[in-house]
Amino acid sequence: MDTGQLHTSMPLCEVLGIRVAAAAADEVVLQLDWSPSLCTTGGLLHGGAVMALADSAGGVCAFLNLPEGAGTSTIESKTNFLGAVREGTITAAARPLHVGGTTIVVETEIRRAEDKLVAKVTQTQAVLKR
Repeated sequence: MDTGQLHTSMPLCEVLGIRVAAAAADEVVLQLDWSPSLCTTGGLLHGGAVMALADSAGGVCAFLNLPEGAGTSTIESKTNFLGAVREGTITAAARPLHVGGTTIVVETEIRRAEDKLVAKVTQTQAVLKR
C-alpha cells in the first residue's frame, strides 16, 4: 500500500496528512507531521490525531494480514500516552501480535523523530468475512 491507496481507502488520512513510509504484513509504518491545525492548548498535537495515526497504521497492518476477500474494522483500542509532541514528525510502527480467523491484534508504537516514545497502542481488529 502506498500513500495514494491509503488516502483513497481512508480519506481521513488525507485530511490529516498521514503518509505511508512502509507497508508489509509484518510491519506498517505511517507518518504524521505536527501542524498548528492538529493541536490543542499550548501547541500540543491533539491526542485524537495521534490515535487516528495509530488506528490507521493498525488498520493497514490488519488489512495486510487478512484472508482473501475479507475486510476489517477496529473493535477495541487502548492507548497509553507517554509524551507530548510540539513539533516535527511522528512515526507509527504497527506490528501484528496475533493473526486469527476472527480477530487480529496489533501493537503500535508512536515515536518522535529523535526516537522518543509518544504513545503505545494495542488494538483488536475484527476479521469481516464476506
